[in-house]
Amino acid sequence: MQTSFTLAQLADPDIAEADKILRACVHCGFCTATCPTYVLLGDELDSPRGRIYLIKDMLENARPATVEVVKHIDRCLSCLACMTTCPSGVHYMHLVDHARVHVEQTYRRPPLDRALRALLARVLPNPKLFRLSLYAALIAKPLAPLFAAIGLKPLAAMLRLAPVQPPAPLAPAGRRVFAAQGTRRGRVAILSGCASDVLAPSINQAAIRVLTRHGIEVVLPDGEGCCGALVHHMGREAEALASARRNVDAWMREIERDGLDAVLITASGCGTTVKDYGFMLRGDSAYADKAARVSGLAKDISEYLDGLALIKRDNAKTLVVAYHSACSLQHGQKITRQPKELLSKMGFVVKDVPESHLCCGSAGTYNMLQPELATRLRDRKVANIARVKPDLIAAGNIGCMTQIASGCDIPVVHTVELIDWASGGPTPAALEGQSSMAGLAPAPA
Repeated sequence: MQTSFTLAQLADPDIAEADKILRACVHCGFCTATCPTYVLLGDELDSPRGRIYLIKDMLENARPATVEVVKHIDRCLSCLACMTTCPSGVHYMHLVDHARVHVEQTYRRPPLDRALRALLARVLPNPKLFRLSLYAALIAKPLAPLFAAIGLKPLAAMLRLAPVQPPAPLAPAGRRVFAAQGTRRGRVAILSGCASDVLAPSINQAAIRVLTRHGIEVVLPDGEGCCGALVHHMGREAEALASARRNVDAWMREIERDGLDAVLITASGCGTTVKDYGFMLRGDSAYADKAARVSGLAKDISEYLDGLALIKRDNAKTLVVAYHSACSLQHGQKITRQPKELLSKMGFVVKDVPESHLCCGSAGTYNMLQPELATRLRDRKVANIARVKPDLIAAGNIGCMTQIASGCDIPVVHTVELIDWASGGPTPAALEGQSSMAGLAPAPA
């Protein structure tokens, strides 16, 4: 694609990067076949190619974002299926992230939208506030249909997604170390994060049990928290970079103190962002090298477990697992093989979901900000899952788990919880009381 940025514009490193990405695009349109919004809407401007044209025009002309441009960029899930499909290697992720920053800086949203985004950016990355909001949602949940009827569909979507049980207590603050069982074979940090730690602390607990059971010491460093992905994808660059710097500092202290073999992430949406810290902080002389080092250590939990010889206890019964491949894992991190192979090795019968490349509609805050499109994608995903007739669904991202569970009755469990269960851990909470799971009861102590 030809571009016409001026030399003055290209002096801005972000514009120079956008120019490089735009020039890689050859207009082939392969991306349209795998773009969820194009598949649903059939509008060229709701395809990656169409959005690239809009972004190019906006940036080249140094033009404030318009209502039309914002509509189509907001509809993008950042699922990155287009990057998997693209034969030219167009780095759409960095381009649309840059466009979202431009939108945030140049476009004034309607008051309600502005207030909603500010609320999400304030509450979701803060575990204490998020936990309090879930208590409020328990009370207001019956009002979801009313909010939808009066046009407050994002608020209705939030209430529908909220769990029906009170959130678990928050973990103790401060640094914690979990000793390896037997001979220590490695040492890792795990991202505690924000939403996942409130919605499903059992995921990281399962990861810690699996790791320590296999000789890996685990540390939760003091000072780390939200990875910044949620605000990053809303174009709130300063907040996202502040989160990145805080986490880099926390992990570098551990690296310099006792060393780390890896920084592990159990939420693949967070993992895609942490692996991009090196790029995000490339222009910060104080953090560029440290961020690149952290990004190099970052691994999805399935990536790391794939390198261990996992213990497998004898199972009285095998279960059919529909593996949902989170977009941030398969497209963002190019991890497709490891989770399925791990589950198969642990005795589960793993089935691929038809149209597995299409997003479930979660996409961070997308299912709250774009509830109608998100619901259509969720229902399509759930229908495809039902076709393989599974006993349960496995996924590697809390957002996907919450989204899919809101539309079906099949238990949804994190991949690492199943690995923990099959190697001697407790039954995942989502499977407790399920008669079909009786054959995989925990082994005697």
